[in-house]
Amino acid sequence: MPTTLEERTRPSHGERRRRAILAAAVDLGSAEGLGSLSIARLAEATGMSKSGLFAHFGSKQGLQLATVDAAQADFERRVLEPAQHRDPGLDRLRALLGSWIDYVDGIEFRGGCFFYQTTSEYGSQSGPVHDRLAQLALSWIRSLVVEARVARRQRELRPEADPEQLVFGLHACVQEANWARQLFGDVRAFERARSAVRAAIDAAASSPSPPRGDTL
Repeated sequence: MPTTLEERTRPSHGERRRRAILAAAVDLGSAEGLGSLSIARLAEATGMSKSGLFAHFGSKQGLQLATVDAAQADFERRVLEPAQHRDPGLDRLRALLGSWIDYVDGIEFRGGCFFYQTTSEYGSQSGPVHDRLAQLALSWIRSLVVEARVARRQRELRPEADPEQLVFGLHACVQEANWARQLFGDVRAFERARSAVRAAIDAAASSPSPPRGDTL
């Protein structure tokens, strides 16, 4: 029985095993498509039995939803959480975008950004997997819009700046970089995205961006 805080908070063997399985599932989903992700395919990739995986997830759809949630947990840990100590408004918006670019640029999944691949795959479909992906994507975009609105309210953005339009363009820069990296192997894609994001924010800002020591 755990007796120390470290022992009580340390993941159990079962939890570590589940995380490893889901990491493999996210990698497969990014490379082969979430629709192709099944208990049988994951069993083949991980060397586990289908019955063992079925005990974890219950069905193909249960596996797909758990995979989406695992990818989201990783995104929150690496993109959202690091920016929370930054001041609301333009400072946090820059931090969120900087963390996002770092995250997608450094991603090790064979198919690149899991959410870029799966939201494209499920864009014209319906059902629980589509709904979960759409909910998460919308939540991310709204979090950027919230910071842009705060920035305008704090007069960090020009009065005529449109937060929704600004975020639309910023979001597109990073998605374009992921596409260019995956399709063309463009090693400078995220460097270009970072420059484009910085330029778009500077164009909308009421004062120039801070020194390059900032996350962007």
